[in-house]
Amino acid sequence: MLVNSVIKDRICYVEMQNAEHFNCLSEAMCEELCDAVQAAYDKECVGIVIKAQCRKGVWSAGHDIRELPQNGEDPLAFDVPMERLLRCVQQVAIPVIACVDGTVWGGACDLCLSCDMIVSSDTATFAITPAKIGIPYNASGIMHFINQLGINKAREMFFLATPITAQDALNVGLINHVAPAEELDKMLEEKFLTPLRRNSVMSISAIKRQFRILSKAATLLSSENFERINAYRTKVYKGADYLEGIRSFLEKRTPEYKGKASDLDTK
Repeated sequence: MLVNSVIKDRICYVEMQNAEHFNCLSEAMCEELCDAVQAAYDKECVGIVIKAQCRKGVWSAGHDIRELPQNGEDPLAFDVPMERLLRCVQQVAIPVIACVDGTVWGGACDLCLSCDMIVSSDTATFAITPAKIGIPYNASGIMHFINQLGINKAREMFFLATPITAQDALNVGLINHVAPAEELDKMLEEKFLTPLRRNSVMSISAIKRQFRILSKAATLLSSENFERINAYRTKVYKGADYLEGIRSFLEKRTPEYKGKASDLDTK
């Protein structure tokens, strides 16, 4: 098992336990996380906490690069395991809290943002890294970051692919609260879980469902713009740089990208 779940006083604690592989969001990990989230709802918990066993300070390394398609398929298509996991966390009708003590990379950063709240240690860092691998992130994911962080910080995180500190993440609204590592669990319990248990789960569930609907109300795309986005993304994941990014990662070498921005030009 890659995930362990424990229910304590109406809160389900879901812990990723594949530290040996840096809790990569493999197909198996994503499926087990989805099952744990759904089980917590079915057992009438009032909240879910996602945690991780860390190795070398890594909370999760994000998407499992070894599982990315190299046959021209969309690596972030609607039905891939990681996208299903993100929707599962977003749509489950009780609050989900990410409790982070370590570094968060790539798709794991999106997983955290898919949670309703994030608490972290003061040494945690967050990085969204598709540009390092040559992956064209999807529109829903980019809009998620824009809605959470604002367009300027979202651009910084995507364009640079460098980690931001917990304090920086707190300042821009990516996370809700920061505490020293040794006080993280106590802070989570006192400031988040204790008040959550006292409140009406029906009210909270209705409000979460409204947040979900309202956050998407202003982001509808015209069919023309949707097709344009797909055209840009398809040129990337069917191109040489995408394959070079994956292969260089697996071969543990610096990628040699040769693509040009003008390669995306359309008539």
